[in-house]
Amino acid sequence: MSAASSLNGPTRDHLDWPFFDERHREFLADMDAFAKSSAMADIDHGDVDGACRRLVKALGEAGLIAAATGTSDSEPLIDSRLACLARETLAWHDGLADFAFAMQGLGTGAIGLAGSAELRAAVLPKVRAGEWLSAFALSERDAGSDVAAMTCAARADGDHYVLDGEKTWISNGGIADVYTVFARTGEAPGTRGISAFIIFADDPGFSIAERIEVIAPHPLATIRFENCRIPASRRLGAPGQGFKIAMRTLDIFRASVAAASLGFARRALDETLAHVRTRPMFGATLGDLQLTQAALGDMATGIDAAALLTYRAAWRRDVQHLPTTREAAMAKMTATETAQAVIDRAVQLFGGRGVKVGEIAEKLYREIRALRIYEGATEVQKLIVARELLKTN
Repeated sequence: MSAASSLNGPTRDHLDWPFFDERHREFLADMDAFAKSSAMADIDHGDVDGACRRLVKALGEAGLIAAATGTSDSEPLIDSRLACLARETLAWHDGLADFAFAMQGLGTGAIGLAGSAELRAAVLPKVRAGEWLSAFALSERDAGSDVAAMTCAARADGDHYVLDGEKTWISNGGIADVYTVFARTGEAPGTRGISAFIIFADDPGFSIAERIEVIAPHPLATIRFENCRIPASRRLGAPGQGFKIAMRTLDIFRASVAAASLGFARRALDETLAHVRTRPMFGATLGDLQLTQAALGDMATGIDAAALLTYRAAWRRDVQHLPTTREAAMAKMTATETAQAVIDRAVQLFGGRGVKVGEIAEKLYREIRALRIYEGATEVQKLIVARELLKTN
């Protein structure tokens, strides 16, 4: 998105907030340098598969993927604030770059949480270096928000498991080298009978059933398992613990979805400010009109409110080492809905340019829509918040 804009980069006023320290500011200096490199200038949105591979390789070579995967294989702790700052920055510049970074963390988060030392050593260094792409395979055609409806199954067979079924809406599906897959193993009804496994792209019985195109192009696919036989050593955690592992992974990265939304929203506001300052309107500029100023006030206030919730959730996890299920859900819900409203207002203020294909406002409008759905739709986040409240009040 940056090629058509004269803006140099996002503002950093919020780095003065007490959620951050010098380490985060130094990281952002590296991230800003990457954002201005040729890796970001030459993104080919007509070739999303190739663009994602090149972006992941460049991010790995720059040492930036570690913010999503952790730096250690023995205990890959992830600093949520680094991941959020990275996603906010990348999303401001380009949605595909944010996607490429985020999936390296989401796709391997469960390995860091529950994988054996051997699995962590085999997978994490390659993902961190940008040599492998990763994916997180939880959703099914009739089991998205309702994970308990999952039908993809894995049956134990000696010292192996055999997987059968499909997963869909899988980000990086078709181009990933390693997949974290959740399948029903039947230890108990509902979510208590799901386990997590690692699948490699060349495993016999694994295939890509369908590639999926969406309004903001990203690599997505339906993946299929037909008598896919893997060693039991590739199970993550204990049998029946897959749902808990999935939710722990999402708790880490849900706040980063909010941060990506902030990046999109901040870009929309920055572009809008540049536009209204120079757009002639009724003998003045668009920015001189009080209705425009009211819109800008709403946009800026909404962004700051969402940012406070986002970095509160990340800080609570990193510094207080407390559960963030409720806080991350609040942040994800608020930031994605706010960003949608901010971008919609930007499109309105850009007028005809706002709906012209190729304009930044139009690209942002397509990019933001999916974030209100993936990793738990807004409606699900509301239920999570309410459930956590009922537990503790």
